[in-house]
Amino acid sequence: MRIDKYLWCVRVFKTRNLAAEAVKANRVWVGGAWVKPSYEVKAGDVLDVRKGQVTFRYRVLELTGNRLPASEVARFAENITPQAELDKLDVPRETIFVSRDRGTGRPTKKERRDIEELLGEFFD
Repeated sequence: MRIDKYLWCVRVFKTRNLAAEAVKANRVWVGGAWVKPSYEVKAGDVLDVRKGQVTFRYRVLELTGNRLPASEVARFAENITPQAELDKLDVPRETIFVSRDRGTGRPTKKERRDIEELLGEFFD
């Protein structure tokens, strides 16, 4: 089975075209070597797939001809991604959130209405 089709079948990529593009862009490798979309996957292969900042690792358990329901993927591919890579998924959430104290920054909708009402009394 072709690697691009396999990655699509086991739901690593949403479409087969996205899988083929990732393979062509050298974001997928087998055993440390870049492969082409026509590479024939075999049971026992270990696939490294780079998606964003994270490199996922999968072990091919069995081949399939059709796209699988999410509940059956575990029979055909085992996710063996190291925990250090999975931790990279949480980093952006921790760095993006900025807390601010209430009353600082832009006024809330209620505060804006109160301000407009107050200003309306002065200009009427």
